[in-house]
Amino acid sequence: MTTTSERTLVNYTVTEGIGVIELTNLPANTYSYEMMRQLDEAILRARFDENVHVILLRGAGEKFFCAGADIGMLNAVTPTFKYYFCLHANETLTRLEQTPKLVIAALNGHTVGGGLEIALACDIRIARRNSGKVGLPEITLGVLPGTGGTQRMARALPKNKAIEMMTEGKLISFEEAQELGLINYIYEPENYWEEVMNYAHQFCPPNRASKTVGRIKRAVQSGAEVAFSEALAIERELQQLCFQSEDAKEGIAAYNEKRKGSFSGR
Repeated sequence: MTTTSERTLVNYTVTEGIGVIELTNLPANTYSYEMMRQLDEAILRARFDENVHVILLRGAGEKFFCAGADIGMLNAVTPTFKYYFCLHANETLTRLEQTPKLVIAALNGHTVGGGLEIALACDIRIARRNSGKVGLPEITLGVLPGTGGTQRMARALPKNKAIEMMTEGKLISFEEAQELGLINYIYEPENYWEEVMNYAHQFCPPNRASKTVGRIKRAVQSGAEVAFSEALAIERELQQLCFQSEDAKEGIAAYNEKRKGSFSGR
């Protein structure tokens, strides 16, 4: 197998406050351990970069966001390697999910298997109309969705619907996925990337208090996994951090002065 130094499988760039992470293993952007390590590194770079307010995850090309794990790679490695591969992938996507910055998945093509599992770890999913399907068809390989799919799908859908999707291995259109709530928005193909970037920019300063956006995300993500009383405690602590921020002072002042707030992300 190739090492991380031999191929660039994940590109990371910053554009006007948006950290763009692009999966670049064409044609299907399938991921190996090498790619997952590069994705992990890109997530950490975006997390630590104070100039990044929103993370945007996309797939290279026009046909696939991501088709999941590289089946050829899985066929060539030992069961022990597969276990640690899944463990690291779980850790990487949890790191993405827990990063206190809004994460948008731009589903520009088919988003299946591990590709959907990556998308499910993102906060907002925006699809390109008539460009692909989504689903977790791992059952056809005799395995389960092992990169958080069984858990995140069951949190995104009613439990019976999640089990139906995974045991039948069905692939559905972006429109059907939106009806179920798996996809937030569907944009037209002609100006897709421009519209996705415009959407992401609305969460960047001066339009939004970006750290508050991140804290809302953390309150939801962390609060959903604990008892309600503990979730309220998390919310209170995050609210106190908001009250201490420059953006809260600006937002409250702007409201009282009947003007639009201009936020700094601090």
